[in-house]
Amino acid sequence: MVSSLLSWLLSSPFVLLLTTLVVIGILKFASALHRTYYYWKNKGVPYLPNSLSSWLIGWKFLFGRISFIHYFRYLYNCHPDVKYVGLMDFNTPSVLLRDPELIKDVMVKDFDHFPDHRSFIDENVEPLFGKNIFALRGDRWREMRNTLSPSFTASKMKFLFDLISECSHDFVNYLVDHPEICHEIETKGAFRRYTNDVIATTAFGIKVNSMKDQNNEFYTRGVESTKFASGVLTIFKMLFFRAYPRLAKFIGLNIFPKDTATFFKKIVGETIRAREEQNIVRPDMIHLLMQARDKEGASVHKMTLDDIVSQAFIFFFAGFETTATLMCFAAHELAVHQDVQDRLREEVQQYLAKGNGEISYELLSKMSYMDMVISEILRKYPPAPFIDRVCTKRYELPPSQPGGKAVFLEPDNILMFPIYDLHHDPKYFPNPEKFDPERFSEENKDNVIPYSYLPFGHGPRKCIGNRFALMETKILIAHLLQKFTLKTTKKTVEPIVFGPREFALQPVGGFWIGLEKRET
Repeated sequence: MVSSLLSWLLSSPFVLLLTTLVVIGILKFASALHRTYYYWKNKGVPYLPNSLSSWLIGWKFLFGRISFIHYFRYLYNCHPDVKYVGLMDFNTPSVLLRDPELIKDVMVKDFDHFPDHRSFIDENVEPLFGKNIFALRGDRWREMRNTLSPSFTASKMKFLFDLISECSHDFVNYLVDHPEICHEIETKGAFRRYTNDVIATTAFGIKVNSMKDQNNEFYTRGVESTKFASGVLTIFKMLFFRAYPRLAKFIGLNIFPKDTATFFKKIVGETIRAREEQNIVRPDMIHLLMQARDKEGASVHKMTLDDIVSQAFIFFFAGFETTATLMCFAAHELAVHQDVQDRLREEVQQYLAKGNGEISYELLSKMSYMDMVISEILRKYPPAPFIDRVCTKRYELPPSQPGGKAVFLEPDNILMFPIYDLHHDPKYFPNPEKFDPERFSEENKDNVIPYSYLPFGHGPRKCIGNRFALMETKILIAHLLQKFTLKTTKKTVEPIVFGPREFALQPVGGFWIGLEKRET
């Protein structure tokens, strides 16, 4: 009976097909493993060790058991004395750069070989994310960069300063009027309300006070849009988008909720329509995008509403989440280090006196200690722990270590820049876990090795909104210190422990401080 069953199984077309598929799968898996551990070895490049610990840490990262920071620190430290390490990113040859001089070559000197970021999402599948300036490539990116750059010049920042300062005053005054919430406050939720209001007024021309109107749709949509950046499910969803874009589109898979995409498309469309009908001109991003939309020419990419919505959304997303996180880390370190807070408050008060109780754009730009403090925050907690570039044409890397040989990168190979690890390498920043604004004083800042400090990237693809984020952060910190003393509470965790399931730097338990009203 057993032999007859076995004979039937062996003769069954379904079983034969299934067996063939299993064998092919095993062979492909074995081939991928072989490529993972021998591709770079055969080129003489230091590579990720083929060891049980490497396997374990890789699986822990994939399933959200350890953080991005933990994983990339392991990659960065596995070969501490080399310029770069060879990796495989899902069967794509990749290189983790560790040497600042080589990073300079790639980001600036030889930028034409590495002009693009890696793309996770097809713009035809998820236009809200795929068409933004961060995701665009080649000539489309250059055209969009040239379109948006005028939004972030010093003159435009000066124009927007009063709008941002008003949002900051509204935010701080609400806290002054509601001392019951200041005893112990979760700053991420609070600061996101401030950044929400800033983006609403500066990019969309909409006045919102999210501290008073707690559930305004602008804010709730912002919270929804940031949920995609956490969790194991998100990691697998991103990988699925990258591996099977057509299938993702066919089954209706989305990175962001459809209602969120619909909301931003509606709000941008209504803003554009109102400006056209009423001849409203505001020197902001929406206006520049409207001008770009009306350009004609054979070489000009015809901009659609989806293109405009995508740029407005990424500006909102970055300003809403990333800048709020920067503020959270700043408030945390000031609460922990009262001496730094006192010295910074003294500087703020000095310039308030010069401005008759108000801080202007010019006065804010002169606050040297404020600049030192925020620079150190960005070193210790960079907005992006790592960034990448894609090789677009063959490029020769120098030997990774003395006695080695040069290696050629091919088109579509990936370069990774471990920003967090560079910022925490004692070779570049002694005692890196210490919060020390003096690293960026006039006497010391020239000691920082170029391209070891990259909070906003560098070169032509440097973060376009960095000047805006810094101004928005500094003015809020100045107004907070004017009215409050920032203190630690029982919920303040120091040193910070990062959550394992987040793309960005997020502490376990959240950001908690106390605000004690000052007599002014």
